[in-house]
Amino acid sequence: MTTVDVIESQEVSFGVRTQAADGQFEVLPSSLIARRLQAQLGDRPLSILALSAGGAGAAFGAGAVVGLAHGETRSAFSVVTGVSAGALVAPYAFLGPAWDQEVTAIYTQGGSEGLLRRRIFGAVFGSSMYSGTPLRQLIERHAGDAMIQAVAAEAARGRLLLVATTDLATGEPVIWDLGSVAMHGGRDTQQLFRTILLASASVPGMFPPVTVRFRAGGHMHEETHVDGAVTMPFFIAPAPDDLPQSTEGMPPTVVRIVIDSRLRDVPRATRATAVAIFSRGISAGLTGMMRTTLEWTVAAIRQRGISVDYAAIPVSYPLRSAFDFGRDAQRSLFQYAATCAEAGRLWKRVQSGDERAAERRGVPEGTKCPADDLFIGRFAALEN
Repeated sequence: MTTVDVIESQEVSFGVRTQAADGQFEVLPSSLIARRLQAQLGDRPLSILALSAGGAGAAFGAGAVVGLAHGETRSAFSVVTGVSAGALVAPYAFLGPAWDQEVTAIYTQGGSEGLLRRRIFGAVFGSSMYSGTPLRQLIERHAGDAMIQAVAAEAARGRLLLVATTDLATGEPVIWDLGSVAMHGGRDTQQLFRTILLASASVPGMFPPVTVRFRAGGHMHEETHVDGAVTMPFFIAPAPDDLPQSTEGMPPTVVRIVIDSRLRDVPRATRATAVAIFSRGISAGLTGMMRTTLEWTVAAIRQRGISVDYAAIPVSYPLRSAFDFGRDAQRSLFQYAATCAEAGRLWKRVQSGDERAAERRGVPEGTKCPADDLFIGRFAALEN
């Protein structure tokens, strides 16, 4: 039986690859995940944090997570999801303020510098323009035994840490339960945990594809995966249709989405070269996909009577490039997001008939936070 047979035999439209206690992977449907979460939570509210793709924009998501803790508005989310660069921040958001110092150092002390190491003739004769070694080494430095053990402890409490990759053979997204890997990966735990994170952030063409080896159906399988953002810029789990309907007397479900990029491009001239035109076209397509996904997600969640908080990088923020991993640029974006989050100016809220007001405290004069941006706010008005 092939890997595709193992997965497709589950007949699920939205499934999560979860590692069982015997080390085998199975695909669990969203509806089952929703029921398990509800049973685990009891009278406590379901809370979900989704971190999007965005390249160097991950510094925005990291700063937001840290700033929320300082602003006393951060809770232990029931589910944390991450895609691409957002997947690298997701474990820190999952583990809570005790890990803020480490993630702060990554984005303010040059931890992500040097990720783009060109390969000679890589674009012509190899699988990528840049070497995958710096990204792999960054993950190895931080996703060690201490992190994996901490993730396993939280997963044992019923919380979920999920990240997405794209299967290069099928062209389909794959959602992995990293908490189950941390608990049940055995002697391969560290390797598999790191490999999935690496695959999720490996932009095709820029970084080499990643081979993922896992056991399912009694056999070892080998697949080639790339960046999850190829197929989904971010995701909510359980799927919106499986979220509990908001009714009077039930604890309110909390959904928060951090977009690690802008929701529209800055107008700029494009050189009349094939590479420049191709690059601009890809950028426009990804931005459009992000907006479409946000619109669909907001509408689907609102149908369940659930409020949604979301944030994105405003066009007014001087973001030079989605791949500017320089120390100064990363530190500036991290601190900007942290300041806005701590001041209560991070979120736009989609809530029927009302948009939550927030005090403008602790924000430097002239700073325009996501909550102040009119274009970002248009998505909050879609269902009002």
